[in-house]
Amino acid sequence: MVYRMVFNQTAYFGRGAIKEIPAAARSHGFHKAFIVTDPVLLRTGTVAKVTDVLDEAGIPYELFDNVKPNPPVECIQDGVEKFRSAGADFLIGLGGGSPQDTCKGIGIVVANPEFADVLSLEGVADTRNPSVPIFGVPTTAGTASETTINYVITDTARKRKFVAVDPHDIPLVAFVDPDLTDTMPRGLKVATGLDALTHAIEGYVTPGAWSLSDCLSLQSIRMVAHNLAKSADGDVPAGEQMAYASYITGMAYSNVGLGLVHGMAHPLGGRLDVAHGVANGILLAPVMEYNKDFTGEKYRDIADAFGVADAYAGDLETVREEAVQAVRDLTRTLRNPTTISEVGATEADLRPLAHDAIRDVCTPGNPRKATEEDILGIYTSLM
Repeated sequence: MVYRMVFNQTAYFGRGAIKEIPAAARSHGFHKAFIVTDPVLLRTGTVAKVTDVLDEAGIPYELFDNVKPNPPVECIQDGVEKFRSAGADFLIGLGGGSPQDTCKGIGIVVANPEFADVLSLEGVADTRNPSVPIFGVPTTAGTASETTINYVITDTARKRKFVAVDPHDIPLVAFVDPDLTDTMPRGLKVATGLDALTHAIEGYVTPGAWSLSDCLSLQSIRMVAHNLAKSADGDVPAGEQMAYASYITGMAYSNVGLGLVHGMAHPLGGRLDVAHGVANGILLAPVMEYNKDFTGEKYRDIADAFGVADAYAGDLETVREEAVQAVRDLTRTLRNPTTISEVGATEADLRPLAHDAIRDVCTPGNPRKATEEDILGIYTSLM
């Protein structure tokens, strides 16, 4: 077996990391930035924290804030046109998953104009050229888009989300600065934190996992288990650890894949516009329960990460249940929804959701091979 791991060329971590942006830009000979962000970050002053750094360094930039949650194809196409007229030579993806994913789409299509429809990027994208260089600057602690080779786009015409997987889209440099994630509202800390936990657990149990990815995934599970609830309640040091945990698990799952939680979460976002992390939080414990007999000893490690006392001494079946229960308890403590009816799903949605989920690019990475009827059963149980 040959394993491939793709990481950022460089990454900076810690409070004040964004102050390294000018030096990084100059070291690569870049002259003007095209900043991809969203209106909320512009309004709350988060964007100014980055533009102030650029202003002080004398680096010109242009702002593009036409980014929507669950970013649609049209946002990327608009960004491509704006980038071409901006005279910029590098991109800054500033935000959570939606700005980062939009930024990746823009960079890929500009460098590979034959994919201008965006829809043809679905799956393992057969691009020839690396993206326009991207600096990834996350403002949430969950998606890890700043260090992944994936991005997720919404096909609004068909009400579906799709994943593009492409090593050409990984940001050249990442800047993980907890000063930008401290100000997230509680709900966003919960949703993005559950996204990070889902990445870590799915990346740990997927059949593509191996020793290096396991090190990264398991450490991330531990960090999230110890810090997410405290971060949600305003603990600043815990929030800093969540920012790092998100990046660490991104290094793993980006390279080894995900599974059925993401495969089922994407249709909830595409059809019902459910926030991705919220959907993952609803689905994670139920899918862990579905997968438990197909995960070897790995639930022992998950249980131990959550502080289960008999994780390595107890009966395996019992410990697996304890691991699932630990995740279920955390989800409830965080007050994330636990049913899909809470986020707008109806009985009429169930079959279309299952139809989309079985075809999602993440679903084949599940440790247990799922059928459409299995998926329908899980969705139904969550009504």
